[in-house]
Amino acid sequence: MATIAALLLLLPLQLLFQQPFALAAASPPKTLNLTTIAANPQKESVLECWQLTAPFVQSSVPGTTGSVIAQLGQTNNTSYGLIPPQFDGGLHNAPAIQYVAFTAGKAVISFPNSTAGATIYGGRNGLILAADIASVSTYGHITKYPSNQVTVLLQIPLANNKVPDHTVLHEGPCTRGEQNTND
Repeated sequence: MATIAALLLLLPLQLLFQQPFALAAASPPKTLNLTTIAANPQKESVLECWQLTAPFVQSSVPGTTGSVIAQLGQTNNTSYGLIPPQFDGGLHNAPAIQYVAFTAGKAVISFPNSTAGATIYGGRNGLILAADIASVSTYGHITKYPSNQVTVLLQIPLANNKVPDHTVLHEGPCTRGEQNTND
């Protein structure tokens, strides 16, 4: 009898622990939004928040079946990078139109012709698109890695430097609430 009473006392706790999982199952986003380093008509690099046209779709791939995925387009020559602490990447154009996924650390992006900038933290909101290649931007952007730890990133160039279909939501980086992570 004492065992049943103990189990009944634990039942409300079990329901409490289940509730966050139910809340986490909010409806998935319809499209992917990401901060993009683009170029304006004056050939200056700028930050924009882009919404990619390709929708999230339900995955049927083993291991992720039932979750949602977004197709990012054809890519080539993906690389894995380890950026040392306190590294200054200097002024540069994107070497190719590429996704950059920061998985750990921190990157600070700024511009030689403006006070605009963004800080990108590694992790779930660490995906950006760098599209300010030399043919569209005169000066490019500055990237610094001010963390005291290694910054880890994946550079994922798009095939043929093809910009993904998108809509510009606004100038400036995407806000945390726009980044589709249900935080």
